[in-house]
Amino acid sequence: MYPGDNMRMGHGYQPLLQPQGPIMPGATDGGNANPVYGATAVSIPGEGPTAPPTHLMDKVTGYEGGGGYVPPPPTVFPGPENDLRPQPAQWNVPSISEDCAREALISYAKSKCCYNSEPAEKMHFQSLTPANTLRYRLETFTESRSTEWASEPYTGQFVDTPACGPAPLPWDIPVPPPPMFADTKQKVKVPHTASVKGCHDCKALGRIACQKCTATGKVECWVCHGRGRNMNDDRCMTCNGTRLTKCTSCNGAGGKQCSTCLGHGQILCYIQLVVVWETHRFEYVVDQESGFPNDLLKKVTGSNLFIDQNLMVYPVIGSPYPAVNEASQRGISEHHNQFATTKRICQQKQTIELIPITRVRYDWKEKTYSYFVYGTEHQVFADDYPAKCCCCTII
Repeated sequence: MYPGDNMRMGHGYQPLLQPQGPIMPGATDGGNANPVYGATAVSIPGEGPTAPPTHLMDKVTGYEGGGGYVPPPPTVFPGPENDLRPQPAQWNVPSISEDCAREALISYAKSKCCYNSEPAEKMHFQSLTPANTLRYRLETFTESRSTEWASEPYTGQFVDTPACGPAPLPWDIPVPPPPMFADTKQKVKVPHTASVKGCHDCKALGRIACQKCTATGKVECWVCHGRGRNMNDDRCMTCNGTRLTKCTSCNGAGGKQCSTCLGHGQILCYIQLVVVWETHRFEYVVDQESGFPNDLLKKVTGSNLFIDQNLMVYPVIGSPYPAVNEASQRGISEHHNQFATTKRICQQKQTIELIPITRVRYDWKEKTYSYFVYGTEHQVFADDYPAKCCCCTII
């Protein structure tokens, strides 16, 4: 124990851990004797976890389980704030004009390196049939909390031990939330859980053995491959016949500074609260059975017909598509079952988008073709475009 440690750490001071493994024979820490063990040595190679094993840590009231996921108390489980169920506004179904449909196909053809835009420019329309669809989306923004042991190099900083007061429970620790539906992860030190331990990686020595030279500071000569002589059977000039050269990884020292304690031999251990805010989504798209691949709709947007945001939302009613009403009921029920007892629900938002889809039939060179214009971005899906190669002669 160093002078002043009792004053710095109070009655919660814990003595350093004893070494858990043998010191490597022949190892050296550069000639500096370890102040705790009185040894001039380097620990076994390799680096482990960021904190000592859980069974070696102090017992903290309220954290006896050793860390992990912590469910929220029942008092934070919300319910709908009122019994007013919002109904969607008037359902307006937009349609596109022939000029818009033509421009969309021309842009599509020009975006392809091997497409000729002539069919798009000179085609004759047969029909424009709306195949608009609805996309229902439920977003549930949740907060979850877990605890874990963590550590940092101990350099004499204040140690907030359990002697300073009882540790607050995970859900009693105030953590400023991010904006709603902004996924974030934050780590916070739990007050009154700290203690000083000997570094578990270097056995409190401050240094670890070099794995390349096994703490000897020497490696096999790379020129003579350990023979001590060259191809002409003369003495190797690189190793001077010793068969060994200085290890370049540790510069011949046989060990390196421990990256866990940064050479101090001690670490400050504490319980860390991990708070995760994340958005969970449920989506449903009405299938109009028009032949359009609905997977393409993931990359486009529609017009919001309905937005409802609250602590908890009610299922949608009044949609002209019963499938949307059913999807809303199913999504809200699924999210409640998944998160009401495992996470804290901070906010919910449900939207209904009208995604415009128009099927266009047109004639080109006495043949009939079709394509789809979809999304507010007027993307095009045309799997049978008649001029996919600009090198081909269009007859």
